[in-house]
Amino acid sequence: MKKLVPWITYIIFFAVLNETVFNVSTPKIAEQFSLTPAGVSWMMTIFMIFFGIGSVIYGRLSDIYSLKRLIIIGLIVYNIGSLMGFILQFSYPLVIIARAVQGMGGSAIPALVFVAVARYFEPAERGKIFGLITSTVSLGIGLGPVIGGFVSGTLHWSYLFLIPPLMLISTPFLIKVLPDEIRQKGTIDVPGAILVAITVGFLVVYLNFNQWYYLLAFIGFMLVFMVRSVSIPEPFINPALFKNVRFRNGVIVGFSLFSIVIGILFLIPLMLHAVYGLETKQIGMILFPGAISSVIFGPVAGTLSDRKGNNYVVILGIIMLISSIILMSFLLSVSAYIITIALLLTYVGFSFFQTAMINSVSLTLQEHETGVGMGVFNLLATLAGAIGTALAGKILDGGWLEFEFFPTVSNPKGYAYSNILLLFSLVVLLGGLLYIYSFRNPPQISPVEQKIQEPQKEKRKED
Repeated sequence: MKKLVPWITYIIFFAVLNETVFNVSTPKIAEQFSLTPAGVSWMMTIFMIFFGIGSVIYGRLSDIYSLKRLIIIGLIVYNIGSLMGFILQFSYPLVIIARAVQGMGGSAIPALVFVAVARYFEPAERGKIFGLITSTVSLGIGLGPVIGGFVSGTLHWSYLFLIPPLMLISTPFLIKVLPDEIRQKGTIDVPGAILVAITVGFLVVYLNFNQWYYLLAFIGFMLVFMVRSVSIPEPFINPALFKNVRFRNGVIVGFSLFSIVIGILFLIPLMLHAVYGLETKQIGMILFPGAISSVIFGPVAGTLSDRKGNNYVVILGIIMLISSIILMSFLLSVSAYIITIALLLTYVGFSFFQTAMINSVSLTLQEHETGVGMGVFNLLATLAGAIGTALAGKILDGGWLEFEFFPTVSNPKGYAYSNILLLFSLVVLLGGLLYIYSFRNPPQISPVEQKIQEPQKEKRKED
């Protein structure tokens, strides 16, 4: 299975890259089609909706169908959407449809890669691999705006649709390396899948456009989905999955901390401009060291997880996160260089937490649950970014925390940012305490499971 690692990191880089590669091109797209900011935002919003929906759908499918087949299908759909976008660049509605197809295909990659690691690799090996994946994700997200700006500035924004076909190089190797699997017993609850898609769609749209009727629709479809899930024998997401206390609490902790970190990364540029009057290039220089550090420290976190255990790495990451947030909150007005140092701790702490947290959650699931379980985790991680950004924006717009708390924050423009960061540090602390409570004892493997797993281990070593 070691031959699989380079190829899954290769395809996940291109899948994640497309989350951010169009960001810097939105002004040119808006100019070409005479769009408002809300109109052009659908380039990202529609991709996010289908990317989140696809994560849980592919996860559920992987519990029944062959991972190899699903990954190849995802690659094909992703590239069909990419070619559609390039060919249909003359029509904005058709470009939006192409982005939706891209999102549905691209979501297969991270969703199924996590399942593949949980299914094909032993617990002692997963940390290092998850660390490598975390670094690859960070690299893809970080390079997206850089590549997007260069391509759209040199050629045309539509040429960004021609980047994903590079993934197809991996297809013959994935077909060769991925094992053949027989179809498992079970059926797919198609109406349930549709309800998940509609529910997630309304939530993302509400978070982007803040209209009460979208929230009402989200709540309504969520209730219908919950009623259906408890009333049929094989629901799309089995409620019994959340009776697993470790999994449930792991998802809560992961969702909370992902939301906070993304919220912080949304706040920092606004804060640096408001407090220090910095421009885009200067803000980029302050963010750059931290972003690069997350690429470097992902594998370090994975190696530490394998050697010291997931709990050690998660707790270390949470300590770094809390320290960095308090440092920024308390010393906000002192110097922009303080923010640079603190952000290093933020990025490194998040790399540690993210890598070990994914590993911890994967270990709470039985083999027949890994697909839908990791799919749900990926879906909520995707939604966490939208929710963290919306939460930070609403607090700022509401002006609820515009009062002096730390005397060291001398600039009144920094009061709200300092207090929001302090509030976020408390959420991280509570999440850390919930993690320690839930994962204080490592999961035990029964003697029966050990006997079942031994032949599988030997075969995987041979592979």
